[in-house]
Amino acid sequence: MSMSFFTAMQLLGGVGIFLFAIKLISESLQMVAGERLRNIIGMFTKTPVMGVFLGTAVTMVIQSSSATTVMTVSFVDAGLMTLTQAIGVIMGANIGTTVTGQILAFRVKDLAYLFVILGVLLIFVCSSKKLKHVGEGLLGFGLLFIGMQTMETSMSFLRDRQDIFLAFSNNPLLGLAAGTLLTLLVQSSSATVGLTIALGTQGLLPLEAAIPIIFGDNIGTTITAVLAALGTGKAARQACAAHVLFNVIGVCIWMPLMPLWIGFIEASSSAIGHQIANAHTMFNICNTILFLPFVKPFAALIRRIIPDSEPIDRREAVYLDPHLIQRTPVVAVSAVRHECRHMGELVIELLEHTEKVFFEQKDEEKERVMELEDKLDRLETSIRSYASDIMQTGLDGKDAAILEACVVSAGDLERIGDKGKRLIDFYEYRKKRGDDFSSEAMKEVRSLYLETRRAVSLALNVFGPEDFSSEDKAALDARADRIRELESSLRASHATRLGAGHCSPESGLVFIDVLGAIEQIAYRARKIADHMAGRQNLEA
Repeated sequence: MSMSFFTAMQLLGGVGIFLFAIKLISESLQMVAGERLRNIIGMFTKTPVMGVFLGTAVTMVIQSSSATTVMTVSFVDAGLMTLTQAIGVIMGANIGTTVTGQILAFRVKDLAYLFVILGVLLIFVCSSKKLKHVGEGLLGFGLLFIGMQTMETSMSFLRDRQDIFLAFSNNPLLGLAAGTLLTLLVQSSSATVGLTIALGTQGLLPLEAAIPIIFGDNIGTTITAVLAALGTGKAARQACAAHVLFNVIGVCIWMPLMPLWIGFIEASSSAIGHQIANAHTMFNICNTILFLPFVKPFAALIRRIIPDSEPIDRREAVYLDPHLIQRTPVVAVSAVRHECRHMGELVIELLEHTEKVFFEQKDEEKERVMELEDKLDRLETSIRSYASDIMQTGLDGKDAAILEACVVSAGDLERIGDKGKRLIDFYEYRKKRGDDFSSEAMKEVRSLYLETRRAVSLALNVFGPEDFSSEDKAALDARADRIRELESSLRASHATRLGAGHCSPESGLVFIDVLGAIEQIAYRARKIADHMAGRQNLEA
């Protein structure tokens, strides 16, 4: 029996429905998971073992090892994860992705249309965005099995071509190549596993032919990490190489033990579908157990192959990875928060250099202030642009509000940088006129400035890993109130000096402008805390 045009279209259509279903499930689960996913990713595990659990959990939630791997590569590139931590997460992602195969093996296709109906009802009837995302997930789950059923039906013509699959049984390397190539083409290890299960349940593919295909599937899936690492730094390429070598070395170790594998997997279940799913799961679990004690030497090997790069210039936008936007928009929101924290670090540095110029007359520090202020301008623009791209993905109301708070805060941070530069301008004006403030006035201004710097440092804790507590917010508000009172008191003292003729009117005006600029820095710090504290209330 030959393959007709209709049969070919049916097979391709089944594969298309299957791939679309996986994409729909992944995206909907990411949106439903929202904050939970962001919190899990934010843990950045300390040990490889915890990394395995993290990678497994995240991949089980979002149903995409590719997304987890891309995130991991991005985090390593940004300096958020070490290579050792990333290896653990990648191992876990390989385990987590096998859940899809296990689901497919249970053969719940009779309920597929029920899932489709429920999903469509939730999408079109419910007003809640979260329930709509749940509906999309149910729709994807139903389409997953419809795609499987379509593929199975279309492959009935192969019953007369057992010789094709006999070749896979006689030559495991051929099956390995087929699994690798198929996964490279469809860019989904789950699709390859699903197709293999479909062939097995049709009686077309024996277990001894299916296992090499599953091994090849694990090699082919690494291409996503390779693509993600293109154009990135050496740290990201190291993480990518770890993923590739982990799977390739694992296949090289377990392939010669095929007879043992076949016996082991046959004992796990009597159904061929479950056997194939179990082969996929057990390969990744056994490979992880084998590698886990040797994570550090493995990481050292990767560094020998791809030597470490020079330290990352932390003054560049290091967290705004474009790969995150489409794959995991909720994590992209977290990246914006990290970039705001990065901006905050630059603001503190700018204020330190400004102090040296304004109060200690260290002119050599002026250039650094200008560089940092310019950098803050560019980062604020980058954050706004990145956030705009995230919003195009259809982010839900809560995540959108969090993102907006970060963007507004980035604007406030940029304005603090402007005020620091403004103080340098005042310094230049005083120096040019040779009309400096009195020692008493300078002492007063410096006390206000130091108090303001402390307020900024306190406000920037909102971008840290720990929650900005109500006590922290109250402490900042109290400090901001003291700054405002101190600024008013200094204005009054200056008016007294001016009336007594202790300073010139021109110098007096500059003094008032300096006080205003410093008070504005404190005001912006308080606004940042207000915005981000509101974000935490939403999360709660």
